[in-house]
Amino acid sequence: MLGYHSCGSGETGVTLASDLLRWYDRHARALPWRMPPGGSRPDPYHVWLSEIMLQQTTVAAVASYYRRFLDLWPSVTNLAAADDAEVMGEWAGLGYYARARNLLKCARILARDGFPPDHDGWMKLPGVGPYTAAAIAAIAYDEPVAVVDGNVERVFARLFALTTSLPKLKEDVRALVAAEVPAARAGDFAQATMDLGATICTPKSPACLMCPLSDRCRAFAEGRATDFPVRAAKVAVPHRTGFVYVARRDDGAVLVETRPDKGLLGGMLGFPTGPWADTQVEAAPLAADWRTVGQVDHTFTHFRLTLTVMVATIEVPGQRMVRPSDLPTLMRKVYDVAMAGFVRD
Repeated sequence: MLGYHSCGSGETGVTLASDLLRWYDRHARALPWRMPPGGSRPDPYHVWLSEIMLQQTTVAAVASYYRRFLDLWPSVTNLAAADDAEVMGEWAGLGYYARARNLLKCARILARDGFPPDHDGWMKLPGVGPYTAAAIAAIAYDEPVAVVDGNVERVFARLFALTTSLPKLKEDVRALVAAEVPAARAGDFAQATMDLGATICTPKSPACLMCPLSDRCRAFAEGRATDFPVRAAKVAVPHRTGFVYVARRDDGAVLVETRPDKGLLGGMLGFPTGPWADTQVEAAPLAADWRTVGQVDHTFTHFRLTLTVMVATIEVPGQRMVRPSDLPTLMRKVYDVAMAGFVRD
């Protein structure tokens, strides 16, 4: 086990998993996609849908989307038959739109072939990586696999006072978690560890005195909980710029386009833009009396973007009525700035 020794146990024969599960039975978070501790296994469709939505997104942000998707598409067969544009529209605001495209691809495979019974089967599907495959396998099928997200990394980095940083930290934590996963209730163990990180073993102010594993925790024993996990040196985030163009008719209809399937905001509705580069390049989609009304800032995973918002009133083919809810978050910001600019006319 990576050369680390057990972090101790309060009682002879009492395991880390048993301590954690005992705590989870009393304090599990109530989430829309979760079955109560020790209860029946959840619907794999519900687990898969929630895990795809939760990728790089908070629990609070996902809850309403999850409920709405189940209302619209209560089964994977329903989702597989859905119109792509409708699904992308309902996804708007969750971000990372490649997830929505992969969701549809995966739904159509699942509707045709059925749900894989194990981790290895899930790993073969689009949009499903190591964490998601492990989470589905553990939670839906109780397969004893190591489920490691950011919360779990933090919990185990503190338990064992790990001095490695990402990406090596993830490898070390996965090996340590694998050694602790119980043969029974693997899904509850995974969810318990994530809950502990989300509610007790938090990044800045961990409630160590309330933690069911505090007597096992090296970081707590050393009084250094917030020193872990060790942070990797920060890398400067690139800053890109560009222009975005909002052409509006007198009745309020605007010119929009569907972005290419590949790339950022792929398949989503948006306003025409120029290239996103180190320097701004004007690339108006048509000749008009364009004027600047403001800027929007938006942060993607690997870079920060500033778009200068240009507006014009003009009659051209392709303009249509658009609601802000039809647009991804970046384009909603653009819409708000553009509409405020038109009001000032």
